[in-house]
Amino acid sequence: MIRPPKPKSREAKVSLWRYVRLFRKDILSAQPERLYRAKMAVMRTPFFWSFMINQTELVETVLKKRPEDFPKSRRFAEGVSPLLGQSVFNTNGKTWARQRRIIDPAFEHGRLKDSFDTVCDAARAASDRLDQGSIDVEPFTSHAAADIIFRALFSIPIDAPDAELIYQEFQDYQSTQPLLNLAAFLPLPGWLPRFHRRKTKQSARRLRALILRLTKARADKIAAGNAPDDLCTKIMTYSDPETGEKFSAEEMVDQVAIFLLAGHETSASAVAWSLYLLALSPETQSALRKEAQEFWAAPAFSKLSDFKETRAVFRETMRLYPPVPMMVRESTQPEVFRDRKVPTGSQIVISPWHLHRNDRYWPDPDAFCPERFNDPEQRDAVRSAFLPFSAGPRVCPGAGFAMMEACLLISRILADWDVSPVEGHIPQPSAYLTVRSANGIHLRFWSRA
Repeated sequence: MIRPPKPKSREAKVSLWRYVRLFRKDILSAQPERLYRAKMAVMRTPFFWSFMINQTELVETVLKKRPEDFPKSRRFAEGVSPLLGQSVFNTNGKTWARQRRIIDPAFEHGRLKDSFDTVCDAARAASDRLDQGSIDVEPFTSHAAADIIFRALFSIPIDAPDAELIYQEFQDYQSTQPLLNLAAFLPLPGWLPRFHRRKTKQSARRLRALILRLTKARADKIAAGNAPDDLCTKIMTYSDPETGEKFSAEEMVDQVAIFLLAGHETSASAVAWSLYLLALSPETQSALRKEAQEFWAAPAFSKLSDFKETRAVFRETMRLYPPVPMMVRESTQPEVFRDRKVPTGSQIVISPWHLHRNDRYWPDPDAFCPERFNDPEQRDAVRSAFLPFSAGPRVCPGAGFAMMEACLLISRILADWDVSPVEGHIPQPSAYLTVRSANGIHLRFWSRA
């Protein structure tokens, strides 16, 4: 059984400020080993209480049964606010509900068919860009996922001038942006500056200006009646069924920013780890290649359901390496969790990283075992302890798109290439915005041609 790498946990007790420094460097190794077994862990700081919940009943309460009582925490959205503004990622209440009513129809299953050919073209282009030999696959999957999201959103490939500018600016932004801002730990009033780095604010302004240029150009095409029927046009032309309002070009900047950031960063992470796990398992790789060759012989949207093995591998990858390792909510009233009082304003942390590796729910949780997703005996765990896209009303609207994108990209690569590990190289999982490798993911590709 393959047991791919996971980060070492920190020592049991550290000071708050030591923890903050560790957390800013890597979310995963900053946590103690006991969290892999704990049903709940409590941390008290001078300014707030934090409760990490790993019991599925509590997770269901927070995400599904009473989500309005546990809105998204503003503390942990402070770090990305210069770029994302008032996007669906970090709003709550009526603002968030209105945004979802406009966004969700674009990602309904029936609408995914409209993006199928676009994603197929991007998958072929990504495979064509691969060179024989050893590469760090993370930059490759990041570029490929960005290409897919640009084509699906704006009908332009990654090498189009505007797309290339935005992609490069995203790389610069991520290199300057710490995960946690001071406001995540201190109770700062809304009017007080957040002391973001100057480079971060400058990069965010440039990015938003570039995105605004694209959205205004799209608004002009919509008005002229010659806009392409892509995701951007769909979202900009959908009306809120309750108010009849639409997103303005300026409002679209916030939404496009999160689509680009989340849409390419999370997919890039998951696909890179999928290729690594497949490189470790030649037998699994062969099974997926058989599916790939049958699919790409005559690709069709109706045949996506044939990706049984590919889908299981991708889901197992997201279990072992969930792109978003932690989600934070906030209590709006006093609660009691596991006989512990939870004060109003407490931070409620749900950690897919730890929940996905908890042996209370998963047999041999650190092992790579795609078969578990087709095992009826593990159906309960899949339903209640598998949260790569969150759950409940705030589940990721692009989850279906991400699954289609990953299956097409992975299968196209396997149809064209053999993938093997690089001798002596072991990736070191770490988490910043998403779960990546601190030393890259180096793989060797051999053309099947």
